[in-house]
Amino acid sequence: MLINLDTIIFELCAIMISAALLGTVFLYARQPIILAYIAAGMLIGPNGLKWLHGSENISQIGHLGVILLLFLIGLNLQPRKLIRLFRKSAIVTLATSAFFFACTLLFALTIQLALQDALIAAAALMFSSTVIGLKLIPTTTLHHKHMGEVMTSILLVQDILAITVISFLNVDGGNDMLTAFLMLLVKLGALCLCAYLGVKFVVLPLFRRFDVIQEYSFITTLAWCLLWAEAGHQTGLSYESGAFIAGLSIAVSRVSQAISVHLKPLREFFLILFFFSIGANMDWSTSNIYTLLGCLFGGLLIVIKVWGFTLALRLAHEKPSTNKELGARLGQASEFSLLLAYSAMTAGLVSPDGIMFIQTATLTTFVISTYWVVKYYPTPISIASTLRQD
Repeated sequence: MLINLDTIIFELCAIMISAALLGTVFLYARQPIILAYIAAGMLIGPNGLKWLHGSENISQIGHLGVILLLFLIGLNLQPRKLIRLFRKSAIVTLATSAFFFACTLLFALTIQLALQDALIAAAALMFSSTVIGLKLIPTTTLHHKHMGEVMTSILLVQDILAITVISFLNVDGGNDMLTAFLMLLVKLGALCLCAYLGVKFVVLPLFRRFDVIQEYSFITTLAWCLLWAEAGHQTGLSYESGAFIAGLSIAVSRVSQAISVHLKPLREFFLILFFFSIGANMDWSTSNIYTLLGCLFGGLLIVIKVWGFTLALRLAHEKPSTNKELGARLGQASEFSLLLAYSAMTAGLVSPDGIMFIQTATLTTFVISTYWVVKYYPTPISIASTLRQD
């Protein structure tokens, strides 16, 4: 398939210009700039002014931002500390996920979604967004404070659970979940071991020899990230899982912090495309009663998630001062919600009404949660100078 370079350049120009213009308007209106990127996608995308006739290429390019985000998270986490946190976070994550699953299932059955649609919706909406959650937390909190470590570990356990559920949908119509889960753990362990050996015997010796050439460190690190992202995808995990493993494998090196600083602008560029693609994929022309119900439940789900996480963290003996903030930061649905819905649709397991309900609920939580966190908690993009932290 031939790619029209002129079309890609035009699309990127249109995206950046519209994002900058709407970003200016949103900042003057004291609104979160992430919402401007989503609004730009809605405005000029295939369901708006149609300046872009398809959002597939942009969605794939924007996905690089998510990959880089997970890689940078891995770069700034010490493996031993992460393992210690996993025991507590696994219990919290599994308990809250089960609670959110039950609440969503009950609501979906109440509004008379088919049982299979209700089960898919419940599975999709029990996760929180890794991208939005980590994008909106200050770097200093994420890397050096306990709250950031707890949040990261919860999101990582959720990602593993989400990948397992998606694998379950794609394995023999969902009849062999245990085998799929065990294979997932084996693949995960094998990737971690190979990445560790690769860093120890290949990457670090190369860095020690050529680290005076900054461009070499940059391109080698980026290649390492993308190599393991692709390896994760090819082994049936995900690009994000592979990228996180790649970052975690380099975290033991002293150069990890310098690498993180150099890759940050690149991450920001691709995350703009990611949020733009979310807006571009919103199609309101097929709206029905489940669109309205999805929006309604999106607002309700945020309240349920904030309360659920706050209670679970309190029972896990976390500090009361951080429980509510963590609950708010984890209160949205996940990009995996959309991916799981797409996988279910591809497998013929969910109806158009179910898809509409999941999509509108997910996007509603994105908007409300982002606004809530930026308005009341420290973020890198806060309008108020007292809350702006990077």
